[in-house]
Amino acid sequence: MCIGAVLGPGALTSTAAAAAGPASVLAWLVLVAVSLPVARVFAALGARYPDGGGVAASVERAFGPWLAGPVGWWFYWAVPLGVPAAALIGGEYAAAAAGWGHSAVPVIALLVVGAAYGANLVGLRLSGRLQLLMVGVLVSLLAVAIAVAGTHVRAAHFTPFLPHGWTSVGVAAGMLFFAVAGWGAISHLSAEFTAPARDLPRATLLAWGIVAVLYLGLALVTVGVLGTRAGATATPLTLLLERGFGASARPVTAAAALLLTFGAVNAYLAGAARLGEALGRRGAMPRRITIGPAEGGGVPRRSLTVVTLASAGVVVIAAGGFIGLEALLPATSASLAAVTLAGLAAATVLLQGRTSLRVSAAVSCGVVAVVLAFSGPFLLVPVVLAVAASSFAWRSRSRATPRSAAVS
Repeated sequence: MCIGAVLGPGALTSTAAAAAGPASVLAWLVLVAVSLPVARVFAALGARYPDGGGVAASVERAFGPWLAGPVGWWFYWAVPLGVPAAALIGGEYAAAAAGWGHSAVPVIALLVVGAAYGANLVGLRLSGRLQLLMVGVLVSLLAVAIAVAGTHVRAAHFTPFLPHGWTSVGVAAGMLFFAVAGWGAISHLSAEFTAPARDLPRATLLAWGIVAVLYLGLALVTVGVLGTRAGATATPLTLLLERGFGASARPVTAAAALLLTFGAVNAYLAGAARLGEALGRRGAMPRRITIGPAEGGGVPRRSLTVVTLASAGVVVIAAGGFIGLEALLPATSASLAAVTLAGLAAATVLLQGRTSLRVSAAVSCGVVAVVLAFSGPFLLVPVVLAVAASSFAWRSRSRATPRSAAVS
């Protein structure tokens, strides 16, 4: 689940190369480097405080409920933006391989979202087993892609290295943050671990090592093999594999893309479902959309259904041409970067006695804040969600106060 949450469609996109050219490799390097302390900090929080509320629960312990609500909303409502983006990217690869045309992309995306919903509806144990099988196949496919394409890397494709200036590296990092923000999704599953204090840090470090090698390898070979085409194609991984295996690589690439997509969608829906239920029980989100009448200790079906339907709705809106990946990806990144920043700040308060982790959290706060600043106008997304969460909390307290007074 950790690998699937982090090793998502970020490996399939050309957005970073389009924004920064060859210097997009630096954006990947920065994000992979900063994601190690982020991963360790979130694993430590999940191991010490296993809770379906994830980062929002940690923020509540550190700073109180006034900030936990907005943080929860940032993650929960970022999922219906990020999940459609991931599903649409996978749909692009599958449609291109089958020769179905662009009209098939949203249909494939909806099938991916529906499959992940079904897996989560049965339960996290089945969902995790599916994830294990697919991640094993996926890691093998990506490793082969890097090895095969690596023989076609040309040094000339890395010049000019900064065609759009140094600020383009920050823009690329801001757009790509969704690709390394999966640690927040896993934090909501911490309560599902049999022994979170033992297993969550181990799983996190193993996942980070695998993801770091694959992301950096793909970033290098994408630019080194494709050159200027790296930022102009919707299916860079297909072009990489075609260099080594010809047109026969297309169905293999489509399979890899769908596995990547399903892994991320599966993990994010699982995390959001448990977060929504936790927020509903804390009164930070409407209970009628997050908690079913017979739920408790099992699959949070109502919360899962709400976030899945919202994701499907955004896919339909995207199919109509009203929104595209160029908006969905940075909007998701802005919200998840805000969640990460809040979680790191909470860690500096909660991880007493863990000096190295607290220092790592403090330093990472600065880096993530810089990345968040490069979100530009998409900063409005977490701002609007924070206002909505605070308004809901204020109205809830206003309605509860007269009843409390009457009871007294």
